[in-house]
Amino acid sequence: MAEPAISVPAPGPRVVAIGGGHGLANALRAATTYAGALTAVVTVADDGGSSGRLRRELGILPPGDLRKALSAMADESALWPRTFEHRFDDGDLAGHPLGNLVLAALFETTGDVVAALDEAAALVGSAGRVLPATTEPVVLKAAIDGREVEGQVAVATAPGRIERVEVVPADARPAPDALAAIAAADQIVLAPGSLYTSVLAVLVVDGVAEAVRTAPGTVVQVGNLRPQDAETAGMDAADHLRAILDHGGRVDVYLHPEGGDLALDPARIAGLGARAVTADLADPPADEHDPRRLALALAALL
Repeated sequence: MAEPAISVPAPGPRVVAIGGGHGLANALRAATTYAGALTAVVTVADDGGSSGRLRRELGILPPGDLRKALSAMADESALWPRTFEHRFDDGDLAGHPLGNLVLAALFETTGDVVAALDEAAALVGSAGRVLPATTEPVVLKAAIDGREVEGQVAVATAPGRIERVEVVPADARPAPDALAAIAAADQIVLAPGSLYTSVLAVLVVDGVAEAVRTAPGTVVQVGNLRPQDAETAGMDAADHLRAILDHGGRVDVYLHPEGGDLALDPARIAGLGARAVTADLADPPADEHDPRRLALALAALL
């Protein structure tokens, strides 16, 4: 049976996707199939792995989530996107993807993070633009069961219920182009994945949540297939939506994966000012969102 076509009016909607990591990457893969203009607004609070090493050693923004977004909007079978994702196994470079090193070099040679990302997008053939939530170095901090936990990795793995997250410094300036893209978007996608350490790590940058809250476009929160171990253990769909609202954001539609592990109560979603929509979004073999199914569901909401 032929797959249903994705149909949107020409020239296609302006879409902004917010988050980081694999969840944002899948949302971007989906959006490339129907968006006329696509922008990723990406967390820069990561402090683990290759990104954390480069951040500490070079004093740059962590490049990993930015790199993933660039590759996700490119033809991932082509040489440069594949090379960008190549991860070294041995020696001093072990654990570093080449794309992280290229971005580090571009940050230094251009002296302008946004210009560097635009150059990298041209290099790998990205179908959209990648922007950091802020061009300033920030640290994620959370209140968890009454105690303060600092650092993205520590927040993601700390036991207990996350009450609130913020970035330090609190007055880190948002990237102006990111705010402009949000204000002009027909659809704003809060990507699946890490709720607190990816999506909310973007929204809590000064001015970003307000931009989402006041944007004329439709704000869609894509639900996770299941809770994440420490970060959202015990939370249902409405709890995920409530976290966005508690941090100053807005959700118009909660897109729930059919058969997912998060309990969904449409009445609670409605009570929070949003509409619950259930769709077949999962790619069971990969245990993640299927980009084409997600694209069909998101395009249908326009």
